[in-house]
Amino acid sequence: VQLQASGGGLVQPGESLRLACAASGFNLDHVGVGWFRQAPGKEREFVASISRSQDITNYATFVKGRFSISRDNAKNTAYLQMNSLEPEDTAVYSCAAKDGLPSDYDLDYDFWGQGTQVTVSS
Repeated sequence: VQLQASGGGLVQPGESLRLACAASGFNLDHVGVGWFRQAPGKEREFVASISRSQDITNYATFVKGRFSISRDNAKNTAYLQMNSLEPEDTAVYSCAAKDGLPSDYDLDYDFWGQGTQVTVSS
């Protein structure tokens, strides 16, 4: 059972990135998926989540409509589209999976992938 986040990188303010969370060893369409991030010296914080059926999504208030979470169950992959990136978005972004409804509480999640670094700087 493994989750692998990818797609991070160095971008300038205002640019976009799309992160991917690929699952192996289990069907991602059986679980809720969440994205979290952790900046240096700060606690991990919730970013976005999506239910199995994609009909329930939730976002942190700081997203302000800039980010969009989605999933392609046929590819066993979830995504986080991030637009209008700001320096404050710099962090390691990780995806996680849990049974049942998604949550914005990290301890509710059962499986975690390695994070991917997102750096927003001019």
